[in-house]
Amino acid sequence: MNIASYIDHTILKPTTLVTDVEKLCNEAREYAFAAVCVPPLFVKKAKEYTAGSAVKTATVIGFPFGYSAIEAKVAELVLAVLDGADELDMVINISAIKNKDWQFLANEINTVMPVVRSKEKVIKIIIESGILTNEEIITCCDIYGAAGVDFMKTSTGYAEKGASVEAVELMRKHLPAAIKIKASGGIKSFSFAKALVAAGADRLGCSSSIQIVKEALQQN
Repeated sequence: MNIASYIDHTILKPTTLVTDVEKLCNEAREYAFAAVCVPPLFVKKAKEYTAGSAVKTATVIGFPFGYSAIEAKVAELVLAVLDGADELDMVINISAIKNKDWQFLANEINTVMPVVRSKEKVIKIIIESGILTNEEIITCCDIYGAAGVDFMKTSTGYAEKGASVEAVELMRKHLPAAIKIKASGGIKSFSFAKALVAAGADRLGCSSSIQIVKEALQQN
């Protein structure tokens, strides 16, 4: 298994420095990770640092709580695309899920999707599975499956619980086959990364990416 090809090499801490982003991008090039995921402020720099490589530039929208207005998310998304982002990891409105305001969530994604498709970008929808019930996760699968998103993503990494094999399995069971899954949040070992891929994850959001790759090499 080439685990590096699954990894979005990630730095999203609020104290991120431009030197951190440069290091992240150099590592992504060296290890051939799928993408780097950086704060919106650094999209232009990440694009510059990964130029000439196959590494994609991803950023976050409505991060980390997802409760910014739909119009604000659209504005963030458009600006990220103008800065050069290839992939957009958008946190949905978690408060709307908990209040069972499914119409709001449908309106949110139906507003965002035409913008994403017109720009021919990849969108990953973050649902924060660690704080949702199975029923809530399944309803999200129904909504975002119908909307035709590119990925559903388990977590921001900021909730008390991140990715789990059980959540990935549940999402895989209830999503259309064409929609991929990104697991993120607390992935620090190759064994866990491998288990998530086996459960159905197509992409992994990691900050411990190099440690995971080194463990994989030791086991091969």
